Amino acid sequence: MTLSLRSFRRPPLIDLLDLRSQAAPFVMLLTAGCAGSIIAVTRTPIPLWQATVGALLLILPPLVLKWRDDARRYGVTAMALSILLALQGFHTVEHIAQWVQYHMLRWPSFVSNGLISAANSEWVHFVWNWGFLIVCVCLVRASMRGWWGWLLLGVATFHTLEHTYLMWRFQVTLRELGALGITDLQPQGLPGFFGRDGWLATADITQNTFLCRFPGLTTAPRIDVHFWWNIIEMAFLLPAANSFMRRLKVTQDVA
Repeated sequence: MTLSLRSFRRPPLIDLLDLRSQAAPFVMLLTAGCAGSIIAVTRTPIPLWQATVGALLLILPPLVLKWRDDARRYGVTAMALSILLALQGFHTVEHIAQWVQYHMLRWPSFVSNGLISAANSEWVHFVWNWGFLIVCVCLVRASMRGWWGWLLLGVATFHTLEHTYLMWRFQVTLRELGALGITDLQPQGLPGFFGRDGWLATADITQNTFLCRFPGLTTAPRIDVHFWWNIIEMAFLLPAANSFMRRLKVTQDVA
C-alpha cells in the first residue's frame, strides 16, 4: 500500500511559525543569550530570572520583525495569533521548568519558581490568564473557530476562573494576615479549585463523595495542577492555530 504524498503536506501552522528571513539572526541572538545567561548565573551574582529576561530581550528584535512580516502576509489577526503562540509557548516552558525543579531536582515548592522567579506571583498569573482569555475570545470572534478553537476557549475560561478564585483567596488571606499585624508575608501558592487542599478536596458539598478523593484532581500539588492546565491549553492552541491558517490560506488562494 503506497501512501499519497498529500499525507505529508506541510502543516499550515508551520508557515506562521516560520521565522523566514529572521531565522539566522534569531538563532545567533538566542545562542548568545543562552551562553551569556549561563556565564552570568555561574560567574556573577546575577539571579537566574534577570539573566533570563536579558536573553529574552536580546531575541525580541528579530521576533518583532517576523511579526511585522506576518501582518503583511496574513493580516493582523494572524500576527496576533503568532505573538500568542510565542508568549504562551514560553509560559508553558516556565511551567515545565517549575515541574522539573520540583520533581526532578527535588527543590521545595516555594523555591521551584521557574526561569523568571520574580513573575511567579498571584497578580502576574491573574493578569496573564485574563489576558490570554481575552485574546482567545478576540481570535475566535475574528475567525479562529472550529472544534479546537472552542475547546481552547473552554479550557482558557476555566483556567482563568481558577486564577480568579485564587486571587480572591489571596486577597482574603492578605486581609486576615493584616488583621493579625502581619504585613511582611505574601500568601503565595494557595490551592485553587483542584489539587491538594483545593476546593474540590475540602468543600462541604464534595465531602463523602468520590469527588473529594479523585486521584490527581484532589491530590496533586499546585505546581502539577498548573503544569497540566498550560500543557492542555498549548495542546489545543496549536491545532486551533493550524485550522485557522488552513482556512486563511484557502481564502488567500481563492482570492
